[in-house]
Amino acid sequence: MTQADFKMELPQWYDLHTHIRQGDLMAPIVQSQIAMGCCGFLAMPNTKPPVAKVFESDPLDCWSIEAYTGMLRAAGGGGLQDIIVPLYLSRETTPEMIMRGAKAGVLRACKYYPPHGTTGAEFGYPFEHFMENGVFAAMQDCGVVLCIHGEEHHLPGAQYFAAASNAEDIFYKKRMPTLVERFPALKVACEHVTTRTAVDFVSAAGPQIAASITPQHLLYTIGDLLQGLKYHLFCLPLLKFEEDRAALRLAVLDRGNTRFYAGTDSAAHTRKATECGCAAGCFTGGIAPQLYAQAFEDAGVSLETPDGQAAFERFLCHNGPAFYNLSAAAGRFTLVRKAGAVQLLSTPEGEITPLPLGLGQDFLPWSIQASDIH
Repeated sequence: MTQADFKMELPQWYDLHTHIRQGDLMAPIVQSQIAMGCCGFLAMPNTKPPVAKVFESDPLDCWSIEAYTGMLRAAGGGGLQDIIVPLYLSRETTPEMIMRGAKAGVLRACKYYPPHGTTGAEFGYPFEHFMENGVFAAMQDCGVVLCIHGEEHHLPGAQYFAAASNAEDIFYKKRMPTLVERFPALKVACEHVTTRTAVDFVSAAGPQIAASITPQHLLYTIGDLLQGLKYHLFCLPLLKFEEDRAALRLAVLDRGNTRFYAGTDSAAHTRKATECGCAAGCFTGGIAPQLYAQAFEDAGVSLETPDGQAAFERFLCHNGPAFYNLSAAAGRFTLVRKAGAVQLLSTPEGEITPLPLGLGQDFLPWSIQASDIH
């Protein structure tokens, strides 16, 4: 077998952090998840309006987990093995909502957004509020996962991103130790970690703490974003420095890795550059396994070796579902070392540019063929 013929057959996987949006965007984005071998996903609740209540009958002016899950299934996700929709934690969230939702089996995860810290985070509320009002305690008691966007909010620019520290560093040094001390049995998904500080925290914590990592944070550094101002690489949390990327790579490549897993944070924007700045998020729907494979190889791993394949499969296919107690994938898909063209995603609301195209990369070294998904 030549290198060009090499294939990896893998279990289908769960994208455990992605944005499916709403309206006419939903169906093409759901299809982009299915096209890359996903058997399920965790869909972020920062929609418009946000998914900030559990039941449709709850008297709040927002979407419910019940309704949004129904929308996702109607938009093409009905054949997936599982869909998780976290509850958006807002000032209206109460311990009673957590207990009722968990008891009914509708609520499995909640999402903390730092107020105004990223796209759709204007309904976020300070971390201390949930520490003190019984919400985190109820989640711990009910076995509900806390999905965290781990950045400190309301920082001045000099502290938000500096050479020696940044918003994520501060959060993992200040907030997370207190959270774990107060609620030692609370399961926490540290989403899209980007720094050595966050990696070190997760690595030293117990099995109730795990973390997702995106393709872009394994592939690129802040220099790649700034050199030529490649705004398609603009995402939150921001890309960091080489020592941070090295820590992420070491974490996913570790033979003992059970707690770092794939979550793309794929975020579709029909208009990335706006009049008031740049929309945060990289769209990697349809191509995430190919990008993860590229990242592993960029880190020096041979995916043609048993050790390399095992590390890749653990990260992409096994660690995340194990943490969320999801059923093993029933299907499989095949990654082929064959150049695959990157295509714009056409939607009724306009075209969405995948990350590689935004960086001038028309082809990826790996591809998935539709016939390889079964």
